[in-house]
Amino acid sequence: MTVFLGLITPFIGTTLGAACVFFIKGELKPLIQKGLLGFAAGVMVAASVWSLLIPAMEMSEDMGRMAFIPPVAGFLLGIAFLLLLDRIIPHLHIGCEESEGPKCSLKRSTMLVLAVVMHNIPEGISSGAVFAGLATDNASVTLAGAFALSLGIALQNLPEGFIVALPIRAEGSGRGKAFFYGALSGVVEPVAGGITLLLASYIAPALPYLLAFAAGAMIYVVVEELVPESAQGSHSNIGTIGFALGFALMMILDVALG
Repeated sequence: MTVFLGLITPFIGTTLGAACVFFIKGELKPLIQKGLLGFAAGVMVAASVWSLLIPAMEMSEDMGRMAFIPPVAGFLLGIAFLLLLDRIIPHLHIGCEESEGPKCSLKRSTMLVLAVVMHNIPEGISSGAVFAGLATDNASVTLAGAFALSLGIALQNLPEGFIVALPIRAEGSGRGKAFFYGALSGVVEPVAGGITLLLASYIAPALPYLLAFAAGAMIYVVVEELVPESAQGSHSNIGTIGFALGFALMMILDVALG
């Protein structure tokens, strides 16, 4: 039950965020959207460092001077994985008119959801990998630290949920449909986390690579999408402030709970 709660927490964050479509009229003001995107970026960077990369390095200490190999290799593979998804999956970023990836006839709302699903895959893997570390009694992972990661991802999923749902609502869809699409974008997280956890006994030796892989994928999302979107146009410093707050909050969670 504890593990299930840890895996489902990020999805709850997305669902609660999407539920805001029932209470908010119209789209978010650009200023607020920039701040929320920056906040999400800050949480993801801090989570990548403290909850994923540092444990990956600690697990590799017995390799001596070669201890950098698993975290570096996993990190670069995570970047490459998201780069591949970026090329093969048609998707639409918030605020953009033209889609990326292969040309297709999918609806804008569907491609918007696909863009967020791409973000959420590595987040799900990261949760699953951390709880897999617990399941294999790895000393570098604690239950409190695992929940700190899940809670941090859930917090950054709150704005992500309604940043997806509100544009869909603004395009003319009903509130129920907009909520459904917003929540649907987060389903992949517990699924990816659950699959990773089920493979725990098989992936135990590769856990440092897997943690770093999730970190690399999350950093790709931050650098490729969240930071540029939060810095577009005027008042880009709002995104920077949001980033600082998200980063600081994740540090607090990691120290207080980890």
